[in-house]
Amino acid sequence: MEATDDGYLAAILVPEGATDVEVGTPVCVMCEEASAVAAFKDYKATETVTTEPAKSAVETAVTMPVVRASTRATARMSARASGERVFASPLARRLAEERGVRLETVSGSGPNGRVIAEDVLTARASSASEAVTHTVVAEHPLSKFFPDFEDVSVSAIKRVTAERLTESKQQVPHFYLTVDVRLDNMMGIRETLNKQLADDKAAEGAKISVNDFIVKASAKALLAVPDVNASWLGDKIRKYKKADISVAVQTERGLMVPIVRSACCLGLKSISAEVKSLAGRARSGSLTPQDMTGGTFTISNLGMFGVKNFAAIVNPPQAAILAVGGARKEVVKNAEGGYEEVLVMSATLSCDHRVVDGAVGAQWLQSFKCYLEDPMTMLL
Repeated sequence: MEATDDGYLAAILVPEGATDVEVGTPVCVMCEEASAVAAFKDYKATETVTTEPAKSAVETAVTMPVVRASTRATARMSARASGERVFASPLARRLAEERGVRLETVSGSGPNGRVIAEDVLTARASSASEAVTHTVVAEHPLSKFFPDFEDVSVSAIKRVTAERLTESKQQVPHFYLTVDVRLDNMMGIRETLNKQLADDKAAEGAKISVNDFIVKASAKALLAVPDVNASWLGDKIRKYKKADISVAVQTERGLMVPIVRSACCLGLKSISAEVKSLAGRARSGSLTPQDMTGGTFTISNLGMFGVKNFAAIVNPPQAAILAVGGARKEVVKNAEGGYEEVLVMSATLSCDHRVVDGAVGAQWLQSFKCYLEDPMTMLL
């Protein structure tokens, strides 16, 4: 146990290794001055401070005797002049702070008039009533350090997610690869496409997002590096012919991962419409099990929350998941030897090492990076 104040250990009241020591029991005596240690050579604790255990979840009323000054005839009681230094044990100071008791108003019964824990507790009780007995609310001395809490029942979705992610971290040998992707070209093409969609009445307000480009680039990279588009099945590895991209969506009920089917075969406009539809149904709770079953690769994008980069947990039986951070501006050296400001995004690939080797994961990331930095190549 660490002392909360500086001082000198004058006496040990509870021996090392003692058990069943009640809360509030003094365990030692601390002195502020080394010269005061000798006064406690034969000191014995005469009282025990205890705290009744709560009898209900809310509060328990207990009866506490008030010790009058007359019953402590042997105690040294001396009034303090204004501004005079108050000598008190560390425990007494802490109890006084917690209970709002001013130490200068407390008469000390310890050596040389020192205020001890019992004095603070007695002063607190006496200020409430002068009767022989009175009723108070039981209070834990550390209550201010432990705020109120609320137990929230776990939804079925959260329970399943917790079980799957725990299983993944325990059984899947993860490794992580990160690259920085320049977004300037992609943002320019996105702006051009969105202007065209805005002029197209048939588009019905469609708008392509950065995430739509990420889904498309991921799907194309999975076709280019098919060893990542796979699953571990124990006695075999299953490689998929199409890229079905699971997109992580946070809802009030928990994390859901609906799937954009055959994303490798869809255009950006179709991907945008499908992602918006799936996200809306996820938040409204209208997704079906088929909407979330059978994905071959997952994307988790936290860029909209200002996250620079992070590493996601692989979603079994998939072999990899891409964690995408937010776009940021950086100054880099250009080909002419000068410097320019560019828009950069970090992407981290978490891989199941049973399926994906380091070199294969790096190849996939390079392919993804090339597609996103030069989106026109996704048309080839």
